[in-house]
Amino acid sequence: MSSWIKRTALAAVATAALMGAASAQVTYNRGNTGEPETLDTHKTSTVQEAHILRDLLEGLVAYSAKGEAIPGQAEKWEVADDGKTYRFTLREGLKWSNGDPITAEDFVYSYRRIMDPATGAKYANILYPIKNAEKINKGQGKPEELGVKAVDAKTVEISLEAATPYFIELLTHQTSLPVHKGSVEKFGKDFVKPGNMVSNGAYKLAEFAPNSHIKLVKNENYWDAKNVKIDTVNFIPHPDLAAAVRRYEAGELDSMDELPADQMKSLKERFKDQVKLGPYLGTWYLVVNSSKAPFNDVKVRQALSMLIDREFIAEQIWGQTMQPGYSFMPPGVGNYGQPAYMSYKDQSPIDREDAAKKLLTEAGFGPGKPLKVEIRYNTTDNNRNSVIAIAEQWKQAGIETSFINTDGKTHFAHLRDGGDFDIARYGWIADYSDPNNFLFLVKSDNKGFNYGKYNDPQFDKLLDDAAKELDLTKRADLMKQAEAILMKDMPWIPIMYYGKSNLISPKIQGFVQNTRGVYPSRFLSKTQ
Repeated sequence: MSSWIKRTALAAVATAALMGAASAQVTYNRGNTGEPETLDTHKTSTVQEAHILRDLLEGLVAYSAKGEAIPGQAEKWEVADDGKTYRFTLREGLKWSNGDPITAEDFVYSYRRIMDPATGAKYANILYPIKNAEKINKGQGKPEELGVKAVDAKTVEISLEAATPYFIELLTHQTSLPVHKGSVEKFGKDFVKPGNMVSNGAYKLAEFAPNSHIKLVKNENYWDAKNVKIDTVNFIPHPDLAAAVRRYEAGELDSMDELPADQMKSLKERFKDQVKLGPYLGTWYLVVNSSKAPFNDVKVRQALSMLIDREFIAEQIWGQTMQPGYSFMPPGVGNYGQPAYMSYKDQSPIDREDAAKKLLTEAGFGPGKPLKVEIRYNTTDNNRNSVIAIAEQWKQAGIETSFINTDGKTHFAHLRDGGDFDIARYGWIADYSDPNNFLFLVKSDNKGFNYGKYNDPQFDKLLDDAAKELDLTKRADLMKQAEAILMKDMPWIPIMYYGKSNLISPKIQGFVQNTRGVYPSRFLSKTQ
């Protein structure tokens, strides 16, 4: 029998207990930059969806107010001495929002469902560290073979393919949120509709009014309901950031989770410390469709990257809320060290422009035959201003740029469904602080996220070798070699490292800026 290393899980700080009891119903109008495409936790992938789902559902592990991994539905966990088996002990008396008891089998069902190819989960590969997960998801095994089992009603055991240093943090991601089996089986894809959806988090779904709001109400069956101080949370989409600022000023929004960068100076003057700025572990990219001409030519991709003045975009377009990005991963990713930077990071803009023009000439483009590029992007003020600025910079080398813009859910659905494009705007915020969470995006077999269909056997092999390497220093070296390949090939062009900008009303208490960008409503309160 394996020996076990007891890991004492950090207890959640009941900050809400210090906030005082509310005498009346408390409603929080929470701005969200876009609408969810779906509330099926096994089919989502965006940050906007994650904010809502983390209020509705809770996994074995959850996020604290500080964005740290804490006990969720599991009150504690233990790890085998080889790091390959985890046992989670569920809290006493857990219930779904409809009163059904929550058992270990609910988590077994949920993990099997996301791995079942029939579910069509685009983000199932985040859970590939679980034993047999990849094989099952690729149709080479049965869901019953997944390394997740119910030891008894209160104990979930998860076996891994190999020791995975970031596994606990990985379980905070929305793909590990459970679904209610009875509702899924009764309503099919409609199980996420108001009246059908059964949740186990601090809130339950009351209304979903497209282009207006998603209303959540307090779940009286949540294990920590007594410390949830906000009764109703209305998630209100605000892709038009300037209009959202006006709504905030009028008191129609209590918070915004992205600000119009071109107004940053004015916002700071008007709202002072209500403007919250901080680092965010993510990168803003242009994804290049390297599967079609002329973008399958590495010289074209390199030229497009070299012509972009990242300092100008970060400073003038984003008001210094973002930092110029010269690597696939932002600095500060765990288990890694410094990123692998572009070779021309420190070259002057003039030298880069000359080199880019030479590459374009070698690729067959010039005054008589301009390179034509179409950028597809999701509509926000900041995105629009950014791609227009990039097009202006490309114009200096004779590149002609056109645009297609749609709302966020349409844009990301187009990419996930394999729709055609030349270049597409994309952003990636780390789901867990490890280089794998960035580099896996462009593995050749990642059908869910490798939108530009990049394929490099050497890159794939380095990631496969890193997955088997237990020495974290050697693993980091393999990962850096892989990132260096991306910085040469440019299948995704990094533009900026994210910063997080929020407007938070003085009435909202308990907000903590963090690099994960997560602010669970259960830890907040609102004064009247």
